[in-house]
Amino acid sequence: MGALHQGHLKLVEQSLRESNKTVVSIFVNPAQFAPHEDLDTYPRTLEGDLSQLRRLSNDITVFTPSTTQMYPTGIEQDTHKQTGAFIEMANLSDKMEGISRPTFFRGVATVVTKLFNVVQPDLAFFGQKDIQQALILRRMCKDLLVQYPTPANLRISPTARDPVSHLALSSRNAYLSEEQRSQVAPLLYKALQAGKQAYESGVTCRQDILHATTQHTTHAQQQGAKMDYIQLNDASSFEVVDSVGNNGAILSAAMYVGNTRLIDNVLLGMSV
Repeated sequence: MGALHQGHLKLVEQSLRESNKTVVSIFVNPAQFAPHEDLDTYPRTLEGDLSQLRRLSNDITVFTPSTTQMYPTGIEQDTHKQTGAFIEMANLSDKMEGISRPTFFRGVATVVTKLFNVVQPDLAFFGQKDIQQALILRRMCKDLLVQYPTPANLRISPTARDPVSHLALSSRNAYLSEEQRSQVAPLLYKALQAGKQAYESGVTCRQDILHATTQHTTHAQQQGAKMDYIQLNDASSFEVVDSVGNNGAILSAAMYVGNTRLIDNVLLGMSV
């Protein structure tokens, strides 16, 4: 959606290495914002984005469609007022992130289907920070028999992080003050890392893994942050699981720092 950061650019660099042609779409998608969310204030930095892409390569095609092009019959943020074709991911989009953002994955699946139809990419690159989004899109490609890309060619790359604080890079980090960015927001990843370390030491029970995160989540709340959730989920169904099984699990979390909602995750006993 633009406001490119190093995480986005690493995905572009991966495409440049693995493909003979790279297409970058930049489109702030109104269908994935609920009426109360930050569509109007979401950072739009197109000229800066284009400059960053030009510094990487002159052989990048940038697709910047208008809202009318992407939604020719119109689009409303209120799903009850929407008309036309939308993609529903039944029993997947109402778990994890979908509990807090019930219309989000409907909007994401719809716009990505449109982008795939326009570009027909052999490969597509997504970041692990939005792990549920990437896995849902991979499932969408499988269920809708999408040819370009195939599910196997939807690549999920490791989360790009600040080299000092390890905060997951996100366009919404621009909303944070310097103190929030350096002192409070990184506690989300520290909590997840504590849970991962507990798992790597032999702990598999959800309750015990979540308990290991408590020191950092409590510290964050003492500094004014508000935890939305921290949970252990199956990577296929996104259901909450009681323990990490043979197929692994996702330890994910969301936290408000001021008005800014941050998400992050670590993978336990699995890869993508």
